[in-house]
Amino acid sequence: MKIKQLLLLSILTLGLVSFTTFSESTKYKCMIQMTNYTGEAAYVVVSLINPNGEYEKTLYVQGDDEEWYHDISDWWKFYGKKRNNLDAITGATIAGGTRTISVIDIEDSKIDAGYSIRFETAVEDQEYYTKDVEFPLTSETVKSKNEGTGFIRYVRMMPN
Repeated sequence: MKIKQLLLLSILTLGLVSFTTFSESTKYKCMIQMTNYTGEAAYVVVSLINPNGEYEKTLYVQGDDEEWYHDISDWWKFYGKKRNNLDAITGATIAGGTRTISVIDIEDSKIDAGYSIRFETAVEDQEYYTKDVEFPLTSETVKSKNEGTGFIRYVRMMPN
């Protein structure tokens, strides 16, 4: 009787595994170099943008005080509705003139598939830049340097 039960359990397990989809992903080192601005440290949100130009996923947040998330208003419209747990993908805010390196995880299926990566920045009592840095996710751009238009001087990414 035990052999039949073990065989049945094996078949059921195999059946469940065959219906489970595994998404391969790659970790990327992401260096953000800030401009030499004065004032408070910046909040930076890194988002995956789908081919329709809509937010799909939050990849990383530099700034862990949720009280200020609403200042990143475009992202807040997306995140504020869902309120996913960001604990595993947050770090400290970034001061003017400094740099930080974080590791972000991007699904391989999003590369060369029309997706973009967006870096939004906000500084207390200063501007908010929805697209401080935004670039298409391609095999080449995930290994390149991209210039900022606001508080970010540039972002450099490379596979980890």
